[in-house]
Amino acid sequence: MKKIEIFDPAMCCPTGVCGPSIDTELLRIATVISALKEKGIIIKRHGLSIEPQDFIANQVISDLLQKEGAHILPVTLVDGAVAKTKEYPTNEEIEKWLEITLDTKPPAAANDCCCGSTGCCS
Repeated sequence: MKKIEIFDPAMCCPTGVCGPSIDTELLRIATVISALKEKGIIIKRHGLSIEPQDFIANQVISDLLQKEGAHILPVTLVDGAVAKTKEYPTNEEIEKWLEITLDTKPPAAANDCCCGSTGCCS
């Protein structure tokens, strides 16, 4: 099984899914990572704000940051090699790299459900 590591830029919290305005791309990648972990797939996310030592310890990332600067982040490594820079991988790219199919459908909108004032469907 291939190993995927994502090196995130500096963010306010580990996932970046916080604050008054949530970035939908960060929400998507957090959902994908959660789905992969549920399948037993090893995927690691490193945050520059909370794990700067990981960026120094990984020679590929350290060299890339010294050469290109922090604007190169996020960086995705697949089996230790740079697979994508400056943006998060698409679901299709992850599926191709891991040779799997992702099931990360977003939750149904409130108007797609028969929920009433009690909060449950009948």
